[in-house]
Amino acid sequence: MKGSFQQQTDTSKKDTASTDTSAVGIKPIKKTITHRLESKGNSLDPKKLSIFPAVTLQQALKGESAGVYVQEPTGEPGTAQNIFIHGTSQPLLTARELFQSQPLIILDGVPLTSEHPYALDIQQYKFERIGPGTNPLSIINMDNLQSVEVLKDLSAIAAYGPKGANGVILLTTKAATSKRTITFDSYVGMATKTGVTTINGQFENNFRRQFYDKYTGNGSYTGNDVYPLYLSDSLNNAYYGPANWNDLYYKNGMVYGVNASIAGGTDRANFRFSLGSLKNEGVADETGVERYNTRFVINMKPITWLNFSAMVNGSIVDRDRNRNVRDRLTQVNYIPDLSSPVASNKEKYGQYLGEFEKGFDNNKTNSIQGYLKIGLTFDNFNWITTAGADYNEGYRDIFFPRTLLQTTNYASNYFSTSQRAFVDNVASYDWEIDDDSKFNFQAGLSAQYDSYKYQYAYAYKGANDFIKLNLLYSDPNKTSGSEEYLTPSVFRRELVFKYLDKTKNNLLSANVRATYSFKDKYTFSLMLRGDGSSTQQPTSRWFYSPIFSAAWDMKKEFFEDDATISTLNLRGSAGRMGRHESFDNYAQGPQYTAFAGFTGNLISPGYNGIATMTRPYSTGGVGYDLDWAYTDQANIGLDASLFNNRVNGSLDIYMKEDKNMLLGVPSASEYGYSAIIKNGMAIRNSGVDLTLSGVILPAEKTVSWTSSLNINYNRNELTALPGGLSELAIGDRLLRVGEAVDRYWVLNNTGIYNTDDEVPSVGGQKLSYNGIDLKAGDPIWTDLNNDNIIDNHDRVLQGHALPVVSGGFNNDFSYKKWTLGLNFYYNLGRQLMNQEMANRFDFVNREGLNNINSVREITFWEKRGDYSKYNLYNPWSSVAPYQVNQDIFVEDAAFVKLRTLSLGYDLTDIVKKNSPNVKRIYVYASVNNVFTLTKYTGQDPELVDYTGYDTGYGIQIPRTYLLGVKMDF
Repeated sequence: MKGSFQQQTDTSKKDTASTDTSAVGIKPIKKTITHRLESKGNSLDPKKLSIFPAVTLQQALKGESAGVYVQEPTGEPGTAQNIFIHGTSQPLLTARELFQSQPLIILDGVPLTSEHPYALDIQQYKFERIGPGTNPLSIINMDNLQSVEVLKDLSAIAAYGPKGANGVILLTTKAATSKRTITFDSYVGMATKTGVTTINGQFENNFRRQFYDKYTGNGSYTGNDVYPLYLSDSLNNAYYGPANWNDLYYKNGMVYGVNASIAGGTDRANFRFSLGSLKNEGVADETGVERYNTRFVINMKPITWLNFSAMVNGSIVDRDRNRNVRDRLTQVNYIPDLSSPVASNKEKYGQYLGEFEKGFDNNKTNSIQGYLKIGLTFDNFNWITTAGADYNEGYRDIFFPRTLLQTTNYASNYFSTSQRAFVDNVASYDWEIDDDSKFNFQAGLSAQYDSYKYQYAYAYKGANDFIKLNLLYSDPNKTSGSEEYLTPSVFRRELVFKYLDKTKNNLLSANVRATYSFKDKYTFSLMLRGDGSSTQQPTSRWFYSPIFSAAWDMKKEFFEDDATISTLNLRGSAGRMGRHESFDNYAQGPQYTAFAGFTGNLISPGYNGIATMTRPYSTGGVGYDLDWAYTDQANIGLDASLFNNRVNGSLDIYMKEDKNMLLGVPSASEYGYSAIIKNGMAIRNSGVDLTLSGVILPAEKTVSWTSSLNINYNRNELTALPGGLSELAIGDRLLRVGEAVDRYWVLNNTGIYNTDDEVPSVGGQKLSYNGIDLKAGDPIWTDLNNDNIIDNHDRVLQGHALPVVSGGFNNDFSYKKWTLGLNFYYNLGRQLMNQEMANRFDFVNREGLNNINSVREITFWEKRGDYSKYNLYNPWSSVAPYQVNQDIFVEDAAFVKLRTLSLGYDLTDIVKKNSPNVKRIYVYASVNNVFTLTKYTGQDPELVDYTGYDTGYGIQIPRTYLLGVKMDF
């Protein structure tokens, strides 16, 4: 698919909005002498992206630009995904760091907000954020886009300030035009499920039997271990009967999209109006998403030196969520009896699903973006003022009946807003001293105001399952002014919990830039920035930074008369820019946070009706004089075109080091908290971007062939920790200076002790694990420091959760009116932690616990992975031999995917004979997610979140078959 339309549109049928020279609109500040400073390997073809049935921008960008890595933890439509440009700027410990590592997305000059993770603070379990959880970038209609640019080097991102420190993705929609144009694009298809191998109680019983036979007397199920009831009775048809649950869980889903636009006007005023709709059904658990969007843009030029533009873009996204037990219990904060999983039999599983129909889980996101823009042009002077906003609101209403929670029903309501308002002023002046010397001066002043707010309430034990709302008092004897008038009556007051929060941040920025060009060969640019943020402490509100860039047109210098070389441009940039702190926790200076809860449940503001206050041992205290974090970046690049632009290439070598970042370092517990937040962490990402494209067979031939390849090599390294520390353990991660921050901290497992005599001893003392003597049936863990004790000092850093090499490979063929496209996407040098397999073998500890980690989904009855890879350790051993953090569960997750295969045909000439008003009609068929080549034994090497731990919760990324049409009139 990717590229199937490219050959056709590049040679003949251009979008009229992009070629209409009479179109009125405010053009960006001129780049006449600055264009050579930025990488040319970063522009994506939106026509190709619009053919792919992507719900989110992240899906569309996979493998399309060197240096851009996309995570898609689940194939559930409309869910959150992550983008990293040139690696991660922070160790990805929580959603907080993930949020601050994302690039800035700009839609028609409007910097978009994202879903702030601060609401996670009130959650007992951090698996997912409260609220609709819909991907904020699912609002973007790819069919509306005219251009997509990925900005990575400092010379390009400097103009966007601290919020663009992780890179910037510029989305420009199709412009208004004075020529009348009507477009219609549509596709319909099917997302198909992948076959699975289901299992039942007999399989699970046989799996566990081998452990009982080896480690219990005569394979007995007696003793301290209590064999689970659901496996004890082989006549129980719910677990030992047909394992046909997949008939209800997996299904094929319909996908379709339709978009239409109309544009027109005069040389003095013109417009474009578009409407669109999209529906994607998931292939599992009745998930899906629907989107409705509209956009209107108008340009006016009342006088020659004055331009006016306005844009409004709106969307509504409805999402049907999964019915995972873990996600439901995370929301409810209530753990029922988990001793028996959902049954594997279709009839019993169907009864369970039927209980969901007694309740509801509604998720909706409304979004609107807009701007007003005024531009003034006087000879060589330009001024643009833009005022705009991005507003998003999310709703989630839930009711779970008592049959899902062991006689306890549950209701909740969530409403949130994410808002960004901004004013941006940019002035530019071009000064030509003579034919050789040219200057461009730019000055900018901008202000951004961000606000995030939510209101949230949940309640337990309503009067019954038929009244699903928190109804208010309606006693006619009570007046509207009385206290009891608004008292909840369906849910008891002591079982109603309410939360609200709001966080804001303001950013004021000023910059000046001077660019000098000599003989159109040498270009030099210097920018000076000053940024003030409300999220910084009063002692360091402002950050000042310089950025220098230069370019050398080597074509004009050495090869001006050489027809072989079309372009040869050497460029580079270096400088510093502040990193924006998205959280306002530190803005007021030294402080700490106390919990209004009790031990074991920090989010409940009381115990047995008594208000409590807990000392904040698990939250870091904020220290004095916290300063700005910042990024130092340098790159050198080469852009080249050969043979009349038939071969094009771009090479970038870069280094970016994010410095002075905040991190909690250990503190004495008597201070009331376990860590103190300090500046001083630094992470360096260095690597190479390579983009190559070529016309192997030109369009003039009967058969044409164009090909493109993009490659990114990236390595990250922790270069400093606060306070001069050399390493710091945080949960199951170890941050060590000189090592990558995305590595796993694991024990080295080399086998199994078959007898007690095989366990080594020193002075009669057996090798132990954290004080527990190792025995027969335990793993052979390497004692690295030879102290006869296996502990954290024997763990090693291994693997990478982020790919070392990533990219894409596109090939486009055409024959007469036919086009064929193939798009490959790959990640190399990446490992995953197969936690799903560790959980499967660690059945003893998971059966014995009744917490969120003991949850088993319906996919528990699906065989995944290679069981033969693992030794039969003693699962009852106190050393937890199947704990996940050991190298036997670290797997090579490199993959190559044929992401899209498409075939298209241009019907324009045929249709024009009877319909002369048709400018273009193109039909295509495509198959997406065709196949994956990988050594990974889990479900899919893509289905993992930022932690790198594959829990098995990700829903399949489906293979999708499409038929589509694109028409212009």
